[in-house]
Order: sequence, then C-alpha cells, then structure tokens
Amino acid sequence: MTPSQLEHCTQLLAEVLTFRQPADAAVSAYFRRRNKLGRQDRHEIAETVFAAVRHYQKIAAAMRRPHAQARKAALAALVLGRSVNISQLAGFIDEEEQNFLARLKARKTEFSDGLATAAELPQWLADRLLRHWDEAAVRRFGRSVSQGAPLDLRVNTLKARRDKVLAALHAEGLPAEATPYSPWGIRLHEKPALNRHPLFLDGTLEVQDEGSQLLALLTGAKRGEIVVDFCAGAGGKTLALGAQMANKGRLYAFDVAEKRLANLKPRMVRAGLTNIHPERIDSEHDPRLARLSGKADRVLVDAPCSGLGTLRRNPDLKYRQSADSIAKLVGQQHSILAAAAALVKPQGRLIYATCSILPEENGQQAERFLQENPDFALLDCAALPETAKTGLDTGPFLQLDTAEHHTDGFFAAVFQRRA
Repeated sequence: MTPSQLEHCTQLLAEVLTFRQPADAAVSAYFRRRNKLGRQDRHEIAETVFAAVRHYQKIAAAMRRPHAQARKAALAALVLGRSVNISQLAGFIDEEEQNFLARLKARKTEFSDGLATAAELPQWLADRLLRHWDEAAVRRFGRSVSQGAPLDLRVNTLKARRDKVLAALHAEGLPAEATPYSPWGIRLHEKPALNRHPLFLDGTLEVQDEGSQLLALLTGAKRGEIVVDFCAGAGGKTLALGAQMANKGRLYAFDVAEKRLANLKPRMVRAGLTNIHPERIDSEHDPRLARLSGKADRVLVDAPCSGLGTLRRNPDLKYRQSADSIAKLVGQQHSILAAAAALVKPQGRLIYATCSILPEENGQQAERFLQENPDFALLDCAALPETAKTGLDTGPFLQLDTAEHHTDGFFAAVFQRRA
C-alpha cells in the first residue's frame, strides 16, 4: 500500500461506506473516472475497499460514522482484513493513527460488542438468523462469508473436457483444481485476469460459482426438451443449461431487464449455443408467456432474492438489505413461482432456487408452494440421478453452506407436476 493508493481508498470509502449503491458499481465507476490507474493500483485499492466492507461491523464498533473517517477506515481494513503490520504503514501515518491502529489490533480478538460484531453481521441480520440458528451457527456463517471467494469456472462441455482444460491451465502454471461437486467446475484460488485468455475468448470457460453450476445440474435438462430459465439475468445458468442440452431443443431465457439479456447474447455466440431464445418480459404476468403454458419440460426459477448467500462476493448486501426489503422479496418470489409453475407440463420439473440463506426465502417458500399447488410433488434433491454422482446430500432441499461446501450459499427445491 502506497500513500497514493491509500488516498484513493479514502476517497472511495467515503462513498462506499454510505451503502447507497452497490460497492462493486461504485468501485467500477471510480476506476472508469481514473483510467490511468495501473492494474496493481486497482488491485490494492479494490482489495482494501472490500476488506473495509467485510469488516465494517468491527470498524464501526471502533469508530463512529466510518464513512466520515474514511482514511481511518482504510487503515483499519489493512490491519483487520489484509493482515498488514502497523510497522509497514509507519512511513505515512501520524502518531494518532498509529495509536488508533495499535488499539484496534489489541482489541481484534477480544471484541465485547456482542454477537453481531463477532460474526461481522449487522444487528438486524444477526437477530433474524437467531430465530433459526444458535449463536455458534450465526458466528460460523458470518465468519465464513467475511472471507473472499475463490474464482470458480465452468467448462463448456460443447467445446472441451474438464480434464483437458485442467491440464492446459496447469501447463501455464495456474494452480487450478476440479471442483468437488460440479462435474463441469474448475477452481482457482488466485484470480488471474481471464477476460483475454484464449479459453475464455473462445467460449470454453465461463466464470460461474460451483453452487450456481449445481442449480443448472438439478434441472436435469436433456437434449431436445423445452426448457425455461424464468429469471435469466445475464445468463450464467442459461449457458450451462444450453450445454447440458447439447445445444438441442429450445431454451427460453426470460428476464424483465433488457440490459441483462443484451449481455447474454454475445456470451451465447462465444459459447457456440444456438438453442437459446432470449426474450424480455414485462413481469411474471406477461401475456406472452401463455404460449408456453403446460408445455415446458423444465422450468428454472432463480428468483430475485436478498443475495445473502453471496456475501463473500457482495459483502455490502448485508448493509443494503433490511427486514422490509426481505418482506417485499418474499412476496415477489411467491408470485413468480406461481406464474412459472403454469408453464410446466405434466411430469415436468420445476426448480425454485435462491442465493439466500434465509428460511423465509427458501424452505418456507417451498412449503407454501406445495400447500397451494397439490398438483406438484417435492422431489428429494439428494436422490436425483443428476446429483447422486456428486456425493452431495443436504436432504430433500439443496442447501449449500459456504463454510462446509466452499460455494456461495444457494438453496433449491425441485418439484414435479403430477401426471
């Protein structure tokens, strides 16, 4: 960390720690405005900013209004989140800052500010999780998502085999390994710039968390079927589904955001997929959906959710969500799931998924759906042939835990329409 980099961190954190917009968007916009910053500068600045967000609870316990003391917040992030010794900063911090950091470091392992601070979670979220978990589980979750995530990749099986890609990456000196559950996944613990890598440019590799890959696997999509990705977003799971279908059949990618679907189109071309049909819809009640009523073999609903399972990547979400926003999302999820169910044909499969860890968005939502839709039955995720080979058994629902599975925190329930 140089004095210049620290100044950039200070400017950025004054904005980011207000939590008025997504942290990654604020960082990207800042770098666009300062396009002369080099790659190493950007790396140091971004890592420090996100360390401050991950450890915000402890920083806020040690100082009031961290965004108004952004330089101190940046220094605290270096010590708490990036394991920088105070002596390494001695050349550009004053005596008061040095004393502050010494007190902070001495206090690091003896926080007496309650469970929320120990777990690195805001009070509202710690309280909510305590309705369902004990204190040890809350602390374990909080600490697991306060660490950065590795870089997970998915091999496009239309273009290559995973073992061949792994061998190629090893030949380049990249420490890559097969993911333990997804048959398509590769994990990199370092984060090289892949956007110019030949295997990325030719569509052989896509960036996708292993948990997200498993959601696509759960659909059981096969060649020649009609498959719907009801909330496609930028299309990571859509691309996985298209490859799973061997580029045969029809795969509809619906979303309410034209921009997200526009981002999918060049990725389709790069992946060599021609069976995907992106279409913007106005809402889950768009009348254009009626043409697929009762016709789809598989419908995946990766529902809008709190995103609290992705805190390794998006640590600011825990400060931008609230009890009120969760309540709105639960209502939206219920409406979307009901609308998507209408597209499923008899004996067809409906997959409801979130990247949340809250029961009200997950198991409770699935149980409500079963009560209201007796023509659907719950399938046991662990018993499905698609997941049996993975050795993953989290019970009837797929419930991925960051601490245990080293993925984002995903949930999925699989329903089948009765004959």
